[in-house]
Amino acid sequence: MKPWPGFRPRWPAAGARPRADAGGRVVPNGRRNNPDTAVLTEGYRRDSATGAWAAVGPRGFPEVPASRGGRRGQAARGARLSLSGCSIGNVIELDTPLRHLLPAKDAKRLGERPLELVTVADLLEHLPRRYHRRGELTNLADLVEGEVSTVHARVVRSESKTARTGRRYAVLTVTDGTAQMAVTYFNPARSPVRRLSGGSVAVFSGKVERFNQRLQMVNPETHPLEDDDGPGDDPDRWARALVPIYPATEQVNSPAIGRCVRVLLGGLGELADPLPADLRARYRLVDLRKAYELVHQPESTGDVERAHRRLKWDEAMTLQVILARRRHEISAMATIARRARPDGILTAFDAQLPFTLTDGQREVGATLQAELAEPVPMHRLLQGEVGSGKTVVALRAMLTVVDAGGQAALLAPTETLAVQHYRGIRALLGGFGRAGELDETPPATRVALVTGSLGARAKREALAAAADGGAGLVIGTHALLHEGVAFRDLGLVVVDEQHRFGVEQRDALRTRATDPPHVLVMTATPIPRTVAMTVFGDLEVSTLTQLPAGRSPIATFVVDAAAHPSWRDRIWGRIRDEVAAGHQAYVVCPRISSVAAGQDDDEDPLEPEDGPSGTTPGRPPGSRTGPPAAEAGGRADELGFGDGAGSLAGVGVEELLPWLAEGPLAGLRVAALHGRLPTDVKDAVMTRFAAGEVDVLVATTVIEVGVDVPNATVIAIMDADRFGVSQLHQLRGRVGRGEAAGVCLLHTEVDGDTPATQRLANVAATTDGAELARLDLGQRREGDVLGASQSGRSRTVRLLELLKDERLILDAREESGRLVATDPDLASHPALARRVALALDDRPVEYLEKG
Repeated sequence: MKPWPGFRPRWPAAGARPRADAGGRVVPNGRRNNPDTAVLTEGYRRDSATGAWAAVGPRGFPEVPASRGGRRGQAARGARLSLSGCSIGNVIELDTPLRHLLPAKDAKRLGERPLELVTVADLLEHLPRRYHRRGELTNLADLVEGEVSTVHARVVRSESKTARTGRRYAVLTVTDGTAQMAVTYFNPARSPVRRLSGGSVAVFSGKVERFNQRLQMVNPETHPLEDDDGPGDDPDRWARALVPIYPATEQVNSPAIGRCVRVLLGGLGELADPLPADLRARYRLVDLRKAYELVHQPESTGDVERAHRRLKWDEAMTLQVILARRRHEISAMATIARRARPDGILTAFDAQLPFTLTDGQREVGATLQAELAEPVPMHRLLQGEVGSGKTVVALRAMLTVVDAGGQAALLAPTETLAVQHYRGIRALLGGFGRAGELDETPPATRVALVTGSLGARAKREALAAAADGGAGLVIGTHALLHEGVAFRDLGLVVVDEQHRFGVEQRDALRTRATDPPHVLVMTATPIPRTVAMTVFGDLEVSTLTQLPAGRSPIATFVVDAAAHPSWRDRIWGRIRDEVAAGHQAYVVCPRISSVAAGQDDDEDPLEPEDGPSGTTPGRPPGSRTGPPAAEAGGRADELGFGDGAGSLAGVGVEELLPWLAEGPLAGLRVAALHGRLPTDVKDAVMTRFAAGEVDVLVATTVIEVGVDVPNATVIAIMDADRFGVSQLHQLRGRVGRGEAAGVCLLHTEVDGDTPATQRLANVAATTDGAELARLDLGQRREGDVLGASQSGRSRTVRLLELLKDERLILDAREESGRLVATDPDLASHPALARRVALALDDRPVEYLEKG
């Protein structure tokens, strides 16, 4: 290994003894240095065996004797350095800045975005994304043109040539004793040719080509066997070894990262291992230093697997210890126990229910009541299929809190759903939900609604009822999250369709309580981050698997209009058939109008799991974007999709509705529903549709949740590839709510096999929300388990894959639970405590409570 460019050691005066600090470390002459880092800079070191002083170069590497005719201390071309005599391993720590160990230029580039590799740990944990195998050694006589081969040969001749363009290049003639071959380098100044001369032996790996009737390799990977950067002088071993390919940038390529990693590994000493020795023994894990060696310098895929398994344990234990410590702290938090009363509203409500609760609803209800009765905050996910009765279960938990003297708040993602909940809960409660009104039935409470479109007087009255405790149940949208919303005694927060809220939004209501409130979040299809949180153990889960009596199955079909344009007509034919049979239909568009193409202008943005509003996950660049913009109410033939061959991609409600009314669905009663309509208009449209006065509702995702029309049997989702799995599953749940079977048609005009089309195939294959979530997780990542991100791009988890490593994660949860129970501060495990501290700052700690 050669010294870094620019290396100029300082030599003492003749016969002088080098200066040392109080600890015996050498301080370079004529230079001010921090004593703590002096051993890493130019100077001298006493040999522990002989007691003699020896010059060392930058970062503690041994000095190279002066070359003939060169400056003293400069390495002769081709000279090699060995790390064998260095004690640099005694001073390299995982948190040592790379600028102390690498050339300033390299350290600077590594520290810049997007790599942001600043410390030794950062670089060692910057893992190869794949590995390249050079291949078995091949005799030159057996080379085959076009194949990638590896040969072991001696340089016979080295020539420098100039092309017609004036570009210089180098040509080596090499032989293995059986034949000869040319090796050409088109950038001689930066190629290994400088280290190769007549008689040099090297291993060359590259694609075999033919030029001027002669076999050659162009710019092959070259390993001079006298160079100690490789695995010794064994060409077979070098040929078999795996070459790591790192995530790189234009400024820092993969080989450069590999060279820097080799420098660190060459000087790395024993590391304090964050995993206890007994745990490593139980699960047969290599130590941390060995794992770094195996992952960065593997000789086989088995080495990589052993390293990955160990490093996955590091990630899992770090996460699980953090979560275990949070559970330990939460268990010590005091809140108000909310116990049910035998003579309260809940008992009266159960007695007058017009239907029988399923066994699952009763079982989950008992679990919730037991946790609400504890003086420790409940943090539970209620998962169940669309229409499985989650709202009734949540309402019974809310009534338990009201019976105990507290208040409960239900947070809904849209105004449509909030209003539906308000009306539905008021209808279910009857007189028990009309405290202060003429038809009140004691014991009673008041149900308040808080939305953004409420009039000033109505909103003022609702907020006052929440603040003075007059309203035991408060239902609202994001308006509940605004400053100025107060509760007298908030005991339970219920978040419906929790995937529609950001982490901060889901947690905002908890700050409105004096004592930590109990929290219940509900979903029909968990997003990847929710699945991850349940497996990692931050959320306790209750699942409703039974559907109430009277629910019908739903058949789902993908309408691939890109491959089969005529299938579009079948959508409208099926809708006409259902209406003719006395039923109703939905047609869902991803936007209100294509005038603002690429922008979702409804009140309900696409799910956070799919990125910013208006993004189109899985849509290939340059794919069709739909018809030209047109004013609502324009003639169908002016919209650009009046014939069967036209594209419907990107069409909005305002364009599609008049075309349908004048064309495929002419004669049917068609109405529009979207977020820009006034509240009273939306209410009127929904009332007419529920009453059967509208045959086809052309809508945006405002109907995704909370809309219950049993007579609706078919839903066509246009541009279904633009929606996420959770949204598609929720939209599908709008049909099949009565005795007649439901049909869901997923329209797409995306060409080919893409993640988006695979997502549609997954939705069509199953109606099991939990299974869909796991399939979705297999396509995407679980998101930042410790942070706000739900996108899966975080670096909190690098190697762990929930579906593949679920057993490992559960084992780590068990181990971390035992460890934290006996040593919550990790005083006996400083290396693990250090890793946890590096992985977790104040912000993610807060997220762990938010779910």
